[in-house]
Amino acid sequence: MEMKRLYQFTVSLSLLLSCMACEKDEKMDMDKVNVPNGYALSAGTSTIFLNSSVAYDTEADWVTGANASRFNNGDGLYDDVRTSSNTDGGGLGPVYAGYSCGSCHRNAGRTKPTLWENGGSGNYGFSSMLVYITRRNGSFFRDYGRVLHDQAIYGVKPEGKLSVKYEYETFSFPDGETYELCKPVYHISEWYKDSIAPEDLFCSVRIPLRHVGLGPMMAIDRNEIIALAAKSNYPEYGISGRVNYITEKGITGVGLSGNKAQHLDLTVELGFSSDMGVTNSRYPEEICEGQAQISQGSMMGLSYDQLDISTKDMEDVDLYMQSLGVPARRNVNDPQVILGEEKFYEAKCHLCHVPTLHTRPEGSVLLNGTRLPWLGGQTIHPYSDYLLHDMGSEIMGVGLNDNYTSGMAQGNEWRTTPLWGIGLQEKVNGHTYFLHDGRARNLVEAIMWHGGEGEASKNLFKQMTKEERDAVIAFLNSL
Repeated sequence: MEMKRLYQFTVSLSLLLSCMACEKDEKMDMDKVNVPNGYALSAGTSTIFLNSSVAYDTEADWVTGANASRFNNGDGLYDDVRTSSNTDGGGLGPVYAGYSCGSCHRNAGRTKPTLWENGGSGNYGFSSMLVYITRRNGSFFRDYGRVLHDQAIYGVKPEGKLSVKYEYETFSFPDGETYELCKPVYHISEWYKDSIAPEDLFCSVRIPLRHVGLGPMMAIDRNEIIALAAKSNYPEYGISGRVNYITEKGITGVGLSGNKAQHLDLTVELGFSSDMGVTNSRYPEEICEGQAQISQGSMMGLSYDQLDISTKDMEDVDLYMQSLGVPARRNVNDPQVILGEEKFYEAKCHLCHVPTLHTRPEGSVLLNGTRLPWLGGQTIHPYSDYLLHDMGSEIMGVGLNDNYTSGMAQGNEWRTTPLWGIGLQEKVNGHTYFLHDGRARNLVEAIMWHGGEGEASKNLFKQMTKEERDAVIAFLNSL
């Protein structure tokens, strides 16, 4: 943690002392923050001033004392490689998708997928992608469940292996500049049990999400999201967003987390269970319960008579994720960035990528009841309305339908992706793959994949001059 702080501009000492001494109001006064020239606050108390490879993986300045210790413990549990042993740090498998949170979310970002270079998990091993599978009628396969686990511990057979081929098509802007879109075509082989015919299979592959702004997101005033849904009716642009209402742990609420806003929380317990095969109090059964891998794991020495991680440790991971700082906007006084912001609004991108939201006064609550009041009462700039939008039912060039439903979200509906921190992804993770499965290799391709409710904005961007398009990209890279 201290090494990370060496990169960071510090908040004044008086601010920290006053914040620690205050009993009635535990939130920082952001008017006193020393904002470096050329930067702009992104997330109130959680804003940090970094543009290095640890820009996603550094704690906010309010993380002190006992919270700092818990942050460090959560950070370790997030990054440390799980093993197949029955000791602390064990519990991996028998089948899994990732061997740690950090294996897919390197530096709290999105690990570079190997699909482009290696063509899939097959003989090339770990891909860092999550593979959802369903029957074409929407039901799950009894012998596989909702996620295909393409990794397994030694001596155990994975559920299957993913491969991909890309189909390329070239398009042109009106001024003659060309761009290329790549449609992935996925194939699953080496099924551990009965092979599933392609004509009975829907497969949705997901690149990891950036873990930027999760704390402020969890503290968002849900009534503001509901109000945005009521307001999100712009027939002249074909835009009409809606809330994904989700029921989890017996509670029904506004979904915010996930590609389709399909979760009420950050899914820490689900991540340990489904992604790593690590049992816990919420998911005490192995993910391959009833499958051949259970007995295979037993033959390799696995024991299933105890939970693999405690609720306390999982809450520390939740605290770590919600305590991460959000990089401040950069180059805000650059003329090209200013022009790009103007064009962003002219293209009506802001109708879905809403620049400004607010957090509720009490902040957020972690999975085991710990409160984080420092996240409360903040003005934040995620550039998202967190609503579901139809992104187009066609596949090539105009839409992003994956045929996978999540809660109320249909296959063609996706949560508006928050844009804060997006310009630092290449520095943090070494790549610029975007959209839900990384099919866009840069921001221009990501824009040109928009269909459905994004069609009008895409076409307005398309009609811009090259100077204006470049300015929009510069603006996005400033976020």
